[in-house]
Amino acid sequence: MCSTCGCGGSSNLITITKIGDEVNHEHFHAHADAVNHGHHHHHHHGHDHGHHHHHHHGEHDHAHSHGKKTVIELEQDIMQENNLLAARNRGYFEAKNMKVLNLVSSPGSGKTSLLEKTLVDLKDEINCSVIEGDQQTSNDASRIAETRVPVVQVNTGHGCHLDADMIHRSLRQLNPANDSVLFIENVGNLVCPALFDLGEQARVVIMSVTEGDDKPIKYPDMFDSAHLCIINKIDLLPYVNFDVEKSKKYARQINPKLEFIELSATTGEGIEQWYDWIRKLE
Repeated sequence: MCSTCGCGGSSNLITITKIGDEVNHEHFHAHADAVNHGHHHHHHHGHDHGHHHHHHHGEHDHAHSHGKKTVIELEQDIMQENNLLAARNRGYFEAKNMKVLNLVSSPGSGKTSLLEKTLVDLKDEINCSVIEGDQQTSNDASRIAETRVPVVQVNTGHGCHLDADMIHRSLRQLNPANDSVLFIENVGNLVCPALFDLGEQARVVIMSVTEGDDKPIKYPDMFDSAHLCIINKIDLLPYVNFDVEKSKKYARQINPKLEFIELSATTGEGIEQWYDWIRKLE
């Protein structure tokens, strides 16, 4: 459970599936006490399912108090555990000399469309793979799979963000290549994903001109933690009430070091600047 927003309830079923390879997928329950119960499903012909249940119980104290102190301590425990797992992911990425981008946005920003176009244009130049995060369905991952780029779908159930353990489990199925770029498309949400380090090299927040230009001051944590802000759908600027410079000003008040790229995933305007940013990332 996310103690910050309460997502997931007392137990949340997470599903990780490699799209295009239905042989293996994994279910596990994320509990409020940070204990994960893994269910590995191996599919055989004739729908004969062998279920192997691995229950790993770490040392934990069950809090019986429902006061503010208990909530704060639970949140600290969850974030500390996540940060340790993120450091493990980061070591894995560094050992494989990978560039890893955590793409975050609110729903409807055009994040998946931008990722699709990026993969189509760069896959012959750069070895790419994708971890796709959504609460339900594999619709976006199926779109990504059509680009012929390896993709793993993470369905978070009631959860509103990806965390470092979900990424670690996804990597076991994805097995990305050395010297490659991994795109992590996070769940559409500008609140909780800001709090969870996944081990990524850079965080890219995507907003569109069809949203309010005050997004940065409404969701300051996300913009404060980002390295790059992409302003998408600039082809629609003549038709919407969106002030690009005002939006940048708000964002710089939160994060003076934030970089900006204005583009349209639909028309391709400004897209090369985005590709150059990826190429130059160290």
